[in-house]
Amino acid sequence: MRKEDKAMRTEARMTTLCYIEKDGAYLMLHRVSKMHDVNKDKWIGVGGHFEHNESPEECLLREVREETGLTLTSWRFRGLITFMADGWDTEYMCLYTADKYEGEMISCNEGVLEWVKKEDVLGLNLWEGDKIFFRLMNEDRPFFSLKLSYHNDCLVEAALDGQRMELFDILDDHGERTGRVRERTMVHLDGDIHGTAHIWIVRKGPYGGFDLLLQKRSRCKDSYPGCYDISSAGHVQAGDGFLPTALRELKEELGIEASQEDLEFAGIHTGYMEEEFYGSMFKDSEYSHVYVYRRPVEAENLKLQEEEVESVMWMGLDECMEAVREAALPNCLYMDELELLKGYLEGHPQGGMQGHS
Repeated sequence: MRKEDKAMRTEARMTTLCYIEKDGAYLMLHRVSKMHDVNKDKWIGVGGHFEHNESPEECLLREVREETGLTLTSWRFRGLITFMADGWDTEYMCLYTADKYEGEMISCNEGVLEWVKKEDVLGLNLWEGDKIFFRLMNEDRPFFSLKLSYHNDCLVEAALDGQRMELFDILDDHGERTGRVRERTMVHLDGDIHGTAHIWIVRKGPYGGFDLLLQKRSRCKDSYPGCYDISSAGHVQAGDGFLPTALRELKEELGIEASQEDLEFAGIHTGYMEEEFYGSMFKDSEYSHVYVYRRPVEAENLKLQEEEVESVMWMGLDECMEAVREAALPNCLYMDELELLKGYLEGHPQGGMQGHS
């Protein structure tokens, strides 16, 4: 390694973080005591830095005893958290839960200790990434490695077991970014408003009117598996825009190489759906830019993304609206979006306003 590379390296920190459990609650530490604290005003577990030659378990037991007065007698190593933040050396946190202990709890000079019901923990002022590992612990996931990177208090990267996780900008009712960024699963757990791009592939019907290309969602999707859906649609990733998302989704899901000029902006749709899948509630609150794509498409020649799309089919717009209205087709379509689309197509039978970001 070159000398200048060594000079640029920072020291990595090794720490433990433990959540003690009792009667359906976690022992939480509200970090309010120190002024210059990266965790100032946050709620976290108990723990701290390794001392020289300590093992993770030795550090765990010592830190818990020093901060709470308790001696752990049963614990579980749940995961390794790689924590990165502006102006902060990379930190590797050994994450534990503990369910048995001895002794009497003392006050903590790091902040205020409080037992918090597990169902109330996510409502506290937590690091956004902490909510991810609480979900993983609540799901009793086997040992995991979670990387979390922040700019100020904003989560900018998350990776689970080496796989990048999807992050979304949280929007207000007007589609403006609030400054919050959250991981996909947490967004759908709480029903936060987020951006999506909807692309309807349209052709003139053989007897007048318009046909729509519908995709049938893969059976392995985390929501609405096997249901008929918009021709192509996708979430707007944090920092991205609606139009780039639309172009990306067309290519990834259907193999269509489109340009900005190929898409017509039909309007904005807001929608909310809520349903249980695989034992968990899925809340979908979308702020969507709706696009129309009219270039010729041969359904049999499309390159379908197997993990997303099972098949596609053409259906008349009026027939589709009737099927949705009568619940005659397994689908996750919004009737008011179909009405928006119909109004746009009838007002722009030959094409209209092109790409809107």
